[in-house]
Amino acid sequence: MAVNSKNKTKMRSVGKTQTRAAVSRLHKILSLSAKSLAPIFVLALGIVSFVGLKATKPEVPQRPVREQVWAVKAIEADVSTFRPELVLYGQTVAGRRVELRSLVAGEVIQTGKHMREGGVVKKGEVLLRIDPFQYEGKLVEARAKLAESRAKAREIEANIASEQDALKRSKEQLVIAKRDLARAVPLAEKGTVSKKVADDRRMIVSEREQSLDQRTNNLDIQQARAAQQRAVISQLDWGVRQAKRNLEDIVLEAPFDAYVTGVTAETGRIVGANDQVATLIDASWVDVRFTLSNRQYGRIVSSERTLIGREVKVLWHVGDEPIVYKALIERVGAEIAAEKGGVEIYARIDNPNKPTHIRPGAFVEVRVPDRAYKQVIRLPQTSLYGGNRVFVIEQGRLKAREVDLVGASGEQILVRGELARGDKVISTRLTAAQDGVRVEER
Repeated sequence: MAVNSKNKTKMRSVGKTQTRAAVSRLHKILSLSAKSLAPIFVLALGIVSFVGLKATKPEVPQRPVREQVWAVKAIEADVSTFRPELVLYGQTVAGRRVELRSLVAGEVIQTGKHMREGGVVKKGEVLLRIDPFQYEGKLVEARAKLAESRAKAREIEANIASEQDALKRSKEQLVIAKRDLARAVPLAEKGTVSKKVADDRRMIVSEREQSLDQRTNNLDIQQARAAQQRAVISQLDWGVRQAKRNLEDIVLEAPFDAYVTGVTAETGRIVGANDQVATLIDASWVDVRFTLSNRQYGRIVSSERTLIGREVKVLWHVGDEPIVYKALIERVGAEIAAEKGGVEIYARIDNPNKPTHIRPGAFVEVRVPDRAYKQVIRLPQTSLYGGNRVFVIEQGRLKAREVDLVGASGEQILVRGELARGDKVISTRLTAAQDGVRVEER
């Protein structure tokens, strides 16, 4: 009996322990379930609260829907003839550039005060002077030779005059000798005088004829010598003029008003004939070189036949305000500028020294009058929709009109089409632009 009591006590103890373990496990399970269900519970509570608040929301009175009115700017259509300007860019170039070379050789003894890189010289201003010593000596020598040759020519002329006188006397003596012979021959035949007298007269006539021939030959020789001497005088006279020219060429003067560059001559330097001493750029002749595209060139030429003589405007952008010059198109480039995709044009600036000096090498803007467009309407680019439509305002609403784009000028377009003078064309860009949209011009 005692053993059974112990067993029962032990069994009760084991049962209690198992019961406690089971309760502990159940408690853990319930704790985990409560943590997992908490967010779901909060979410459900929020949904219930939202539905309740929405159901109890007071009714707000709705305003009637109003048609939107777009504020726009408009421009009044004006049909006219318009000549737009092409805005191009180019560069100024020298209209005349001369490589100045020494005309004679020698030592430079003087240079002009403006004979410096970037100097400005006036026409006739002395640029350099070469030592004149040897050229003065050559002139003196040439003049002396010419004087000697002229003196010899006078001697020959005197000889010619003497021979002419002697020839005249020889002719007279021959005439007298022939008369004597004519008288002596009949007398000798009659025996009045001896035959020897007649023979002597014949000898005298022969001598006179021989003397006449000699005088004639001498005169021809003297005249030939005179002709030779005249040729020598001409040659020596040219030598004198050449010596004078060389003496004048020791001074090199500016042939025109110019800018100086590429200076190589200095005082003390020995220069040879034809040595380059400087380069002169004409200060009063500056051209603008720019390129017209093939399309631009063809458009202008096809409508007006030529570009020559067209006035253009040149703008040199230096400082806050551009400096403006007038220019005239003078010529077209000798070759097509294929690499530039167009035609090179040259325009001469009327006065490159006013309002301020502009020199070659400046990058400039060139405004060239384009062809004239007749009966067109100018509008801002923002007025064009879809490439062929504009909108006008009719009774406060938009109305589309079909147009043809015929040209452009800067931010403006040139159109023709279903527009009349005085139509109000909107210039404000609207994404909602279509027929019937209500607008208000401001």
